[in-house]
Amino acid sequence: MDLIATMTVIVLIMIGVFHFYWSFGGLIGLDKALPTKDGKLLLSPSKPLTFFVGIVLIIFAYIAYSLQFHDFTIIESSNVYKYSGLFLSIIFILRAIGEFNAVGFFKKIKNTEFAIYDTKYFSPLCLVLGIVFAILTYKV
Repeated sequence: MDLIATMTVIVLIMIGVFHFYWSFGGLIGLDKALPTKDGKLLLSPSKPLTFFVGIVLIIFAYIAYSLQFHDFTIIESSNVYKYSGLFLSIIFILRAIGEFNAVGFFKKIKNTEFAIYDTKYFSPLCLVLGIVFAILTYKV
């Protein structure tokens, strides 16, 4: 499980770094990361919000690390990490399921570039992350 947890930490950090990159004006991958309909963005997050999401993803990585390696030095109560892990598990699984329009396995919009990437990569990744967080939380 150490390898899976480490890979989870690395993936979350990488996604966080992409958000930092986008918040400073980077464009690589951005067209595949935001849902569209009829060529128009359904989301238009601000640069500060995108930066904030990057920070949150880095915190998620720390929570995964802490749950696996029992590093409860920032907050000494393991219950905080346990409930955080449970919350993240639910959030990632709900993200994988989606909101039944443009995001998730059960989306209606299926023919955009985002939708294709969401079906192949983003939703399965969220499902895996949800399962990993559930396992990490169960172990504590």
